[in-house]
Amino acid sequence: MAAPMLRWGCRGRRWAFARVDGGSCHRRGAPTGSTSNQIRGESSVAQQPLHTAQKTRKGEHKWAAVVGLEIHAQISSNSKLFSGSQVRFSAPPNSLVSFFDASLPGTLPVLNRRCVEAAVMTGLALNCHINKKSLFDRKHYFYADLPKQSQVIPKTVRIKQIQLEQDSGKSLHDNLRSQTLIDLNRAGVGLLEVVLEPDMSCGEEAATAVRELQLILQALGTSQANMAEGQLRVDANISVHHPGEPLGVRTEVKNLNSIRFLAKAIDYEIQRQINELENGGEILNETRSFHHKLGCTMSMRDKEGKQDYRFMPEPNLPPLVLYDATSLPAGADPQQVINIDQIRETLPELPSVTREKLVQQYGMLLEHSFTLLNEVGLLEFFQNVIKETRAEPKKVTSWVLNTFLGYLKQQNLAVSESPVTPSALAELLDLLDSRTISSSAAKQVFEELWKREGKTPGQIVSEKQLELMQDQGALEQLCHSVMEAHPQVVMDVKNRNPRAINKLIGLVRKATQSRADPVMIKEILEKKLSL
Repeated sequence: MAAPMLRWGCRGRRWAFARVDGGSCHRRGAPTGSTSNQIRGESSVAQQPLHTAQKTRKGEHKWAAVVGLEIHAQISSNSKLFSGSQVRFSAPPNSLVSFFDASLPGTLPVLNRRCVEAAVMTGLALNCHINKKSLFDRKHYFYADLPKQSQVIPKTVRIKQIQLEQDSGKSLHDNLRSQTLIDLNRAGVGLLEVVLEPDMSCGEEAATAVRELQLILQALGTSQANMAEGQLRVDANISVHHPGEPLGVRTEVKNLNSIRFLAKAIDYEIQRQINELENGGEILNETRSFHHKLGCTMSMRDKEGKQDYRFMPEPNLPPLVLYDATSLPAGADPQQVINIDQIRETLPELPSVTREKLVQQYGMLLEHSFTLLNEVGLLEFFQNVIKETRAEPKKVTSWVLNTFLGYLKQQNLAVSESPVTPSALAELLDLLDSRTISSSAAKQVFEELWKREGKTPGQIVSEKQLELMQDQGALEQLCHSVMEAHPQVVMDVKNRNPRAINKLIGLVRKATQSRADPVMIKEILEKKLSL
């Protein structure tokens, strides 16, 4: 049967992200070759850092990998692309299916305005040229689930095209009963397909590009892009070749629904193809799946070509005509037309702009701004701490990205699951900033906050007696006692041993259970030693 699609996009521009040098991704120039006569996508977007940690592999010096992506993002809409059926995650099977979704004879499509606006908005955000007139194609094939159908270095990824599609339903295979059940709830849900040119050369670059696009879609509100709920799925086209020679035969790894698995699947497939060719084999133009438990790709079927889909103009949908301020007909009903310039004016702040503001406003490193945006909820957490603390932004950045994020990663928690609130961290940083506690005591307090006992930083400091010693006389007496107990260390200090003074400071801090300010201790010791 058929799946109507809307193709549009542009020509020539590029979408740039960034990678952090130090990995072993294959370097290559822009791919050459002809383009088809379909409408093309163009883009110039944000930067995204890339951390690569691949090991050098056998024969890697004489192979170059080429990776292109097809990204399917579910459009944030209350209803499907061509019917009024509701869109809702995890609804009972086949409870959100209209007559049109089930492809009953005589039913006709009605285009969802919200989906078109979302596609136009996404194209504008990616600096694409929006076609004023677009035609729908019907794709013919029968599947039961769709009866109708750290140094930041710039990296460029071109967008080939953006198009509207319908999602398919879900096949549920019951091996025990040897039967397949079909859930059509998802059939007909509007999708944005963003096709990236093969400008990537390893799994990490592809994963970084997908994450950047995910952030843009979420900022626009055109897609929630939640991969765990299937709202963002990726197909990766992968091939290897000798540099300077024609591109190799590609395989397609389908339905990757995790950024981590995307990177693993691509890197595995690159190495599989290299091994196959070095052992005298050949690469088949096929579709493969990724088995995340085994960490390998597996053959599914021969790759379909355009001829397999038997495209034909969609007979039930007229051409879609869009307007801008110069072409808008006089007296046109705003509800009956879509104005590209009007949508352009509503574009929100994009991730690249947010990152620039973070760097300028707080003086943080560019890679720190990437981390704040990449972790869901982390930017909001950081901004809430900034609002409530007197501490310097750089100190807040350090605590959020090192201590706070480190604890989250260690226990595999999301920001929303953190037992430490922004208010609690802000209070802790205020205690540290006012020199009520030392940095080591602050880490002790944070550890206590993480235990979810409901105590404030102030209460923990009081109960554990972690306040810095403010009694100058008592501290001087302690320093004197430590010096008398360690005459050899004192002698080393007088002999200009640079490490000896630090040892004395450590001994005094140990005697005070880390409650003394190291700066104050050093001043007292230097005075007593006449340094």
